[in-house]
Amino acid sequence: MIPMMQETPVAMDSFTFAGLPRPGCLYFNMQPGLPLVAFIQIENHRTVLGLISIALIVLSLRYALRFAGILMLDRSRSRMLWELMVRNSGTLALLLTVVAGNIFLAYGPVSDKVAAAYNQVLLLSGIALAAVLGIRMMLGFSRMYLRRFNMHTSDNLAARKVHTQVRIIERIAIVFILFVAILSAALSFEEVREFGVSILASAGVLGIILGFAAQKSIALIFAGIQIAITQPIRIDDAVIVEDEWGWIEEITLTYVVVRLWDRRRLIVPINYFTEKPFQNWTRQSADLLGTVFVYLDYRMPVEEIRKVARSIVESTPLWNGDVCVVQVTEFMKDHMQLRILATANSSPETYDLRCYIREKLLEYLLANYPEALPRIRLEKTDA
Repeated sequence: MIPMMQETPVAMDSFTFAGLPRPGCLYFNMQPGLPLVAFIQIENHRTVLGLISIALIVLSLRYALRFAGILMLDRSRSRMLWELMVRNSGTLALLLTVVAGNIFLAYGPVSDKVAAAYNQVLLLSGIALAAVLGIRMMLGFSRMYLRRFNMHTSDNLAARKVHTQVRIIERIAIVFILFVAILSAALSFEEVREFGVSILASAGVLGIILGFAAQKSIALIFAGIQIAITQPIRIDDAVIVEDEWGWIEEITLTYVVVRLWDRRRLIVPINYFTEKPFQNWTRQSADLLGTVFVYLDYRMPVEEIRKVARSIVESTPLWNGDVCVVQVTEFMKDHMQLRILATANSSPETYDLRCYIREKLLEYLLANYPEALPRIRLEKTDA
């Protein structure tokens, strides 16, 4: 008779197959030649199927939230509802999946050891997703609020004030949200909490060390907050910094980006604008007074220059119709200095208007009064 083969329980902690230890307890056939790979493949298939199921749940939940948000918007034009359920439906679906996973681990048929391991992962994931959702919601609200203020109009002083304040507040809020998220994630570990207690015991010495180390960084952040409140500069202000003329392009908590006239970018520490003098051409209004100096011979009729200057500025849309003045400002040794003043709605238009006046005035003088251009006189006398 052929003896019956017996199935024997074997502790897999002490059994290795192909050199790989497998924990747990499994009943398998001891007959040589039957592979143990089947068990491993079953476990791998379960893991893959679990991941696919989670992905499908998240995807379905995302589109369900998006569809529900669109249906609810037909009844209520809520901006919060649009940002939360339509624009951020993916992040919200992931967050709800993590919350559901925590509830399942708390009340489901899961061992305490497995629940503790997965609960830590889900907790960290929930903190990260909540931080991302909070930042995206905040940026969405600020974006919708800034749509009320058009930066592309000629008189955009009020819009530049609001844009500057909102941009700086955005960066402060992002730093605060990230700080709270990182602190919450770190405190979820027992070792970090114990380390924090030991740090609090020596808080005095540590505070002094950190204060000296972060002195400049803290000063930059407070300078950014000060600029957001007092606003010596705003977005799109025309300024002269370090003998460079340009526009304020970006204001962060630590530095300011100035877009120069030749498209270069000047990066300036933000405390520069609270500690050093600089020129702000658009502090009160966007319109500027352009100046053109002309050097002519004394024989040139000044009243004729006034008429020509008026006709020149009236022929271009760059002039805003406010100021057009011609004055004799200086008598030189062999010529006189005339100053032409004209206004435009913005600093770029003012610069273009000044160049336009120079070009047209030179054409007029060469065609009608070439003798009025500066010249050197030599007087010859008989000996």
